[in-house]
Amino acid sequence: MLDKILYNTVLSQTLSPCGKYLIAGNIYSQLAVYDLDRILNPVVELLTSDYNKPKYIHTLESGSQICSLASTEKFLIVGTVNEISGWDWKNAVSSKLSKPSWVIRIPSRSSMEQTDVNSLWLSEDESKLYAGCGDNNVYVFDLEDGRLVSTFKGHNNFIHAIDGRQQQLITASEDGCVMLWDTRTSSNHNKLEPHNNSKVSRPEIGKWVGSVALGEDWIVCGGGPRLALWHLRSLDAVTVFDIPDHGIHVSFFHDDSVFAGGAAKHFYQLSYSGEVKVELPVSATTVYSAVLRTNPKVLAIAGSSPEIDLCTTFNYRDQVLHFR
Repeated sequence: MLDKILYNTVLSQTLSPCGKYLIAGNIYSQLAVYDLDRILNPVVELLTSDYNKPKYIHTLESGSQICSLASTEKFLIVGTVNEISGWDWKNAVSSKLSKPSWVIRIPSRSSMEQTDVNSLWLSEDESKLYAGCGDNNVYVFDLEDGRLVSTFKGHNNFIHAIDGRQQQLITASEDGCVMLWDTRTSSNHNKLEPHNNSKVSRPEIGKWVGSVALGEDWIVCGGGPRLALWHLRSLDAVTVFDIPDHGIHVSFFHDDSVFAGGAAKHFYQLSYSGEVKVELPVSATTVYSAVLRTNPKVLAIAGSSPEIDLCTTFNYRDQVLHFR
């Protein structure tokens, strides 16, 4: 058990629809449930030494690492190996986790194939679930009945991250490519290869792209290549961010800023022009997950550590949660 504490790695996080609960998933098939109201607004008289530990820890029967998490109004969605499961939120935040409300199996060529569900993205109406997987494909499932609607094929190595906006989906892969897709036709209509751009290429780290986010006019992505802001239509690298990382695993847009982290001592808030607005020290040696609640503001940062950092002002760590 001591080893588990020392070597815990949190791969994924999500927030409940009400924003009250933070759910974190680790490599040991555990889901930690944190009551954010209790942690951020404690009653001093009732404060105990374990206030910053999970309210509950659920262990999944599959024993598979929890690669990705997502949330709808109804369900906590958990991506593991070879399958995606959905739990009713009331069940997910209760003391005992019962059987999931539904399970979707990832299509496979053989029973021996192990396919990690590395990234999940929901359509804006929450009717379709997009799963970026370790077999190089994106699978699209109808959440009403669980059926496979379509498959996006084009990458030749596993998919690290997916994001979307309206009728566009964007994917980032170990193969070094960022692909843009039309969700109506499941077709790839543009491709970006950051490792072929001398401004961002870092061959000593690799060509893999670990994170990608899609804005109205911009793409932000990084991995082995440096974190950079790309113009969506021209696919030109407009801003290359000068931060001391050894690989990017998280990036997203918020309030005209880029938030990013990875193998670095800090998590960054950056302007589109490249200015470092905030450097947040982090507990993890490598950040694999960051989730944001906008009202009231909470940013949760997690990775290769049993600690999860909570920030409410984005300028410093307010709390450090323990996943143990």
